[in-house]
Amino acid sequence: MTPRRSDEHLIQSLWGGYGRLIRRHDQSGSIVVKDIRWPTGQDDPSHRRKLRSYQVEVEWYSRWIAKVPPGCRVPACLSAESRKDGFRLVLEDLDAVGYPRRASRLNRQDLSAAVAWLARFHAAFLGCAPTGLWKEGSYWHLSTRSEELRAMPPGPLRDAARELDRRLAQARFRTLVHGDAKPDNFCFGTPGKVAVVDFQYVGGGCGMRDLAYLLDCVHDSALTDQVVEAALSEYFAEFHMSLDAGHPSGEEVEAEWRALFPVAWLDFQRFLQGWSPAYARPCAALARRIERELKRLDLLP
Repeated sequence: MTPRRSDEHLIQSLWGGYGRLIRRHDQSGSIVVKDIRWPTGQDDPSHRRKLRSYQVEVEWYSRWIAKVPPGCRVPACLSAESRKDGFRLVLEDLDAVGYPRRASRLNRQDLSAAVAWLARFHAAFLGCAPTGLWKEGSYWHLSTRSEELRAMPPGPLRDAARELDRRLAQARFRTLVHGDAKPDNFCFGTPGKVAVVDFQYVGGGCGMRDLAYLLDCVHDSALTDQVVEAALSEYFAEFHMSLDAGHPSGEEVEAEWRALFPVAWLDFQRFLQGWSPAYARPCAALARRIERELKRLDLLP
């Protein structure tokens, strides 16, 4: 039965005017439809990046979702289709199956659940080639952000941009990263239960890209060594429990990725400073942390 128009509710418009996310109800329950439409007359780098991101998301739901382990809850894909003017994804409604809560600012329990989800996801895909996905996952990595690099204010973080990118890209241990692990993409249920949505920027990389981004979104300028260490400890405890026995030593992965956490965090700060003038002059505490981490990594001139 086709739902009546009154049974269709807008959840939100997609970023940049690329369509809408809607919820549809009928007698059998509810679904979520991601209706992606291309704006006309656009062919700039931002448009091409968004186009590729939706192609990746369709690939993820068409070919990769079956490989996601039970401990990493994601919405089931009921159908995925390409059209001349966009894509259409029909997804399970997570609200209806026990994950109704969203939180732009995560409490301690929510953050722990999100960190554990990332650890299980990264462990499950350790060593996988990102076939059909982004070669380098995350929406801010340097090769897709030349405009933002040019817009950065002069200084040591801009000077270090290519070296930060090189260190992340050449990590010995790589996995699939979600690529947009902000709090808004985590859907919470009862305490400890979490599901994740929005796989436009999933691809290869070091798992610390996701963790550094999540922690920065949650703590912003209040990110401290204590917060980082607590999150890393939780992350790697879950990572070791989830890692398949046939994979390389978890201790080796942990040693490399712990050293790359500040690299990933600085790389995200590099993106922010070029993306928005509001971040080009960080507050005193954040500026001190950036300078300190650059110094620790021997990236200050």
